[in-house]
Amino acid sequence: MRIHFIAIGGSAMHNLAIALHNKGYIITGSDDTIFEPSKSRLEARGLLPSEFGWFEDKISSEIDAVILGMHAKADNPELLKAKALGLKVYSYPEFLFEQSKHKTRVVIGGSHGKTTITSMILHVMNYHNRDVDFMVGAQLEGFDVMVKLTDESDFIVLEGDEYLSSPLDPRPKFHLYKPNIALLSGIAWDHVNVFPTMDDYIKQFKIFIDSIVEGGSLTFNAEDKILAEIVADSQNQIRKLSYNTPDYFIENGQTYINTEEGELPVEVFGAHNLNNLEGAKWICQHMGIDESDFYEAITSFKGASKRLELIGLGKNSAIFKDFAHSPSKVKATTHAVKSQFLDRELIACIELHTYSSLDPVFIKEYKDTLHYADEAIVFYSSKALEIKKKTPIPTQDIRDAFNKNIKVFSNSEELKEHLMSKSLSNTNLLFMSSGNYGGLVLKDFVEKLV
Repeated sequence: MRIHFIAIGGSAMHNLAIALHNKGYIITGSDDTIFEPSKSRLEARGLLPSEFGWFEDKISSEIDAVILGMHAKADNPELLKAKALGLKVYSYPEFLFEQSKHKTRVVIGGSHGKTTITSMILHVMNYHNRDVDFMVGAQLEGFDVMVKLTDESDFIVLEGDEYLSSPLDPRPKFHLYKPNIALLSGIAWDHVNVFPTMDDYIKQFKIFIDSIVEGGSLTFNAEDKILAEIVADSQNQIRKLSYNTPDYFIENGQTYINTEEGELPVEVFGAHNLNNLEGAKWICQHMGIDESDFYEAITSFKGASKRLELIGLGKNSAIFKDFAHSPSKVKATTHAVKSQFLDRELIACIELHTYSSLDPVFIKEYKDTLHYADEAIVFYSSKALEIKKKTPIPTQDIRDAFNKNIKVFSNSEELKEHLMSKSLSNTNLLFMSSGNYGGLVLKDFVEKLV
């Protein structure tokens, strides 16, 4: 098959392009700009476009299908040419479903934790040499690319994102997968630019539950009251299976889970990550891995990239980076680091980067999320405001929203100078963002700090 990608450089798109290339498909693609690591990965396989931009002469009747990324616009010249020629145009999730119609589809959804849970499942499967197809949104140790599609695997594990499918398809991605086995980790309002009210957002999860194939199963976090209510209300003829955070304790900076086989040390920490672990355990059991084999494998799971990732280590200090940006995740992550190291001070820094976090109404959802930090810092870049066409939020409004005496920065150099002036003796530093703090190169910066 000949497949053309419009906006091939995206995190998910370039992984899918490589997966299809590995499967033997003929792949072409375009993009107006491509960043690392997508650029190097595409180049290594001969898939990097020779020049950036959109070129309608790349589209011809010889192409079997076009896959459209979210980065493209509805008036993209390549898209218009494809439509004029009557070519089949897929969104990313539509194509994944097309490739997995005859497999058992395992879909992991929820406002938070879905990448970690999906990564845990894949780690366990890989540990026990179980071949499964997959799509996950973060780099995982031991995996080259984060999409795998074969003709042989019976299972495919999909991270179920609730964001829109493509510029032409406003349906959330996870509505298109029609899972046989599903998991929902929880619901916390997000993507305010698309779902302006909490009710709008919750409705998407109701639709997802009803999209599970008849006779399938839904494993859900019973500790989330909103989720538990909509699961109970669903009339879909599926099995509904709940889970809770396992019993655990922390000793000398090490987290242990209490199991029937004894105390189990694990690399991940924080109640939210252990809740994720419990959900992953049940999904793995649905896929044929028994409990003892799951525990054997999960002890070596160190976490998904950018999820409570240790990026700096001193004699009595540590620096963590986390993708956390939604209010619930910010609170859970801050609490996790503080609880794991009760004898250390915690400096927590969050970047307001997403449409939701920069919204003057939504920002009130961050109330008390930095409660566990000894020093709390909020950063936003003027460039992010400009790109998202947002007006600056007054500093006092940010302080009022977080309900804490916080330091607010909008200049990355000033943030850098402030942190460089701090002594990290007996102190942990936590960076939380889906952005890059206005261009701050954390790797180089962290080396100076420790």
